Amino acid sequence: MKENNRLRIIRGVRQMQALADRLRTQGRIGFVPTMGALHEGHLELVRVARKNADFTVVSIFVNPIQFGPKEDYRQYPRDFTRDRRLLAGLGVDVIFYPDVKAMYPEGFATYVEVERLTRYLCGRSRPGHFRGVTTVVAKLFNIVKPHVAVFGQKDAQQALVIRRMVRDLNFDLKIIVVPTVREPDGLALSSRNAYLTPEQRRQATVLYQALRLGERLIKSGETDPVRVKQVLRRLIRTQPEARIDYVEIVDTAWLEPVPRIQGEVLIALAVYFGRARLIDNLIVRAPQSGGKNS
Repeated sequence: MKENNRLRIIRGVRQMQALADRLRTQGRIGFVPTMGALHEGHLELVRVARKNADFTVVSIFVNPIQFGPKEDYRQYPRDFTRDRRLLAGLGVDVIFYPDVKAMYPEGFATYVEVERLTRYLCGRSRPGHFRGVTTVVAKLFNIVKPHVAVFGQKDAQQALVIRRMVRDLNFDLKIIVVPTVREPDGLALSSRNAYLTPEQRRQATVLYQALRLGERLIKSGETDPVRVKQVLRRLIRTQPEARIDYVEIVDTAWLEPVPRIQGEVLIALAVYFGRARLIDNLIVRAPQSGGKNS
């Protein structure tokens, strides 16, 4: 990859805001917020941002307020040197790389919270997680001042929550959601995949297998979400190191569990392999009529 000699690294909030003001006089800003430990999924988001803007800003910030007290904040993988090299090779213009004190100075007491969309899935499993996500993303939008921000479908709930926040709070920017990037065997790319042992990595392929099985059941006419979830859970449990957090079938508007599968639904799951909590999802459209339980 060719190095980008223009790449700037900004640590301060006011410096980033001042630079954003200057860039906005020259063109459109595309923004990709990340926690670093970049992989091909992140890089695809960056490519999409570059196609939709004149300048590309990537933030790298491991956000402490979206981690629970027993979660992996301190262990979360960090490799800024590698991340910088990858982003330079893609022609990124700016890395915003603040520290915790810059983002949350002493006395910080303001949070952003999206209701309803955060009741289920990861919102139920990780209390306070999405309050941390929406707060930091709102701050980043105010600091980077993008015209376009890009997120991944792998974090489907996060993407919907941020879309709702942008709509409800009248942020003047466009959100683009990019399809999940996967390994050849179907495993969704994630920074937390680095936690997996070789055997756990092999077993983790069951997640995408389960999603595709659920898709086939729904496409064949199954309308009972309980039956589909039971089948998916049985498949996941064939892998000895898998510990299921949740397997759910929800609507795609508010992510609420559906009593009957019809129209467009989201199959979503979260499963632990060792200390790695992996999430994945698939949007499925049920047949318009007929079905096993119609």
